[in-house]
Amino acid sequence: MVTTTSADGVLKSYYLDAVAEQLNKTANPLLAAIEQTSSDVWGKDVRKAAVYGVHGGVGAGTEDGTLPATGGGGYAQLTATLKNLYGRIEISDKAVRASRSDEGAFIDLLNTEMEQLVRSSSFNFGRMLFGDGSGKLGTVSAVSGTTYTLDSARNFAVGMIVDLKDADGDDVALGRTVTGVDYANKKITLSGTTITGAEGAIIYVQGSKDMEITGLGAIFSDSTSLYGLTRADHPWLNPVEVTSVGTLTENAVQKAIDLVEESAGSRINFIVCSWGVRRALYHVLSAYRQIDSVELAGGAKAITFNGIPVVADRFCPSGTMYLLNTDDFRLHQLCDWQWLEGENGRILSQVPGKPVYTATLVKYAELLCSRPCGQAVLKGISEE
Repeated sequence: MVTTTSADGVLKSYYLDAVAEQLNKTANPLLAAIEQTSSDVWGKDVRKAAVYGVHGGVGAGTEDGTLPATGGGGYAQLTATLKNLYGRIEISDKAVRASRSDEGAFIDLLNTEMEQLVRSSSFNFGRMLFGDGSGKLGTVSAVSGTTYTLDSARNFAVGMIVDLKDADGDDVALGRTVTGVDYANKKITLSGTTITGAEGAIIYVQGSKDMEITGLGAIFSDSTSLYGLTRADHPWLNPVEVTSVGTLTENAVQKAIDLVEESAGSRINFIVCSWGVRRALYHVLSAYRQIDSVELAGGAKAITFNGIPVVADRFCPSGTMYLLNTDDFRLHQLCDWQWLEGENGRILSQVPGKPVYTATLVKYAELLCSRPCGQAVLKGISEE
C-alpha cells in the first residue's frame, strides 16, 4: 500500500540521483561543460585564489652574476556567497489516497511531478547562466489591460510566478502568474487586474531579486566590481569585448579567439550564441566547406568552428556570441542536489492549512570564473 512514508523512500532512493543527473548534465550544454566541485567552499561563501600575470624570478645572466630577483606572481582572492537554489513539487492528499492501492498509478503521479520539476528547473537554471545575478527577467515599457510589453520576452514562460518592482527595488506587484507569452512581439500577460504604474517596472522571478548565481551577464558587464574585487584595480577581471560586429565573418571570430590567446594565454574551447547568430555562422561556414558536428557531454549535438563546439541558447542575448574557456569556470557547491528533510527525516510534508504534501529539492552553489580576461564576447552581430 502506498503511503507518504513509502513515497519518501522512493524519492530518496530512486528519483534523487536521476533528477540530479538530468539537471547537471542534460539541462544545459554549457552547464554540462563546467566542472562542479565542493572545493573552495568556506561556510556560506566561495573563496578561491586566482593567479594572474607571470612570476618575476626568471631571467638570464652571467655565469657568476646575481640571480634574477623574485617578484612573485599575482594573487587575488575571489569571494562570492553561495546561492540558494530550490525546486518544489506538490502532491494533493486526494491524489495520494486515490492511488493508495495502485502503486503503478502513484509512480505515474510522481513521474509527472518530477518531469515538471526538471523542466521548470532546467529552464530557470539555464536562464541564470546568462544572467547577472539580479534575477531580472525584463522591463515593462507599456501596459494594455493585463498585457505588458517588454524589452525582451525570452526569459519568460507560461506558469512562472513573478514580482514587479520599480527602479529603487520597491514593490509594484508581487506573486503574479505569467498566463501568456508572445515572443515575437515581446509581450506577456499576467494574472490579476491591471497593475497601475507598471510602466518602467522591472520583473523578477518571485522572491529572487539579487539572489541568483553570478552568470555570464555579470562577468561580461560594465560593473565596477566582480567577486568582491574592483575591476579598475584588477584589469584581468575584464573579458575581451568586440562591439558593433555587424555582418559576421570567420575572420572576426578567429581574430577574437587569437586575441584572447595572445593577451591571456587562454584557449577557447566552447562557443555559445543566440539562435540568429548561429544561423549567421552556419551561413558563413557552409559557403565554402562542410560543417562538422560534435556530440557534447549530456548528449547535445553542436556544429563546430575550427574544432570548437558552437551551441545556440535561447537565453543568450540577441546578436551576441560568447567565446569561453570552460576550464576557467567552476560551479562551486556545498553539496549536489538534495531533498530538504524535516526534523524527522521526512521529505514529504503537509503544507500548513492545506490538504497538500510538498517536497523541496535544494542546492547551494555559485558560479565562478577564475580568469575573466581569458574569455571574449562579440556583440552587435547581424542575425539571420
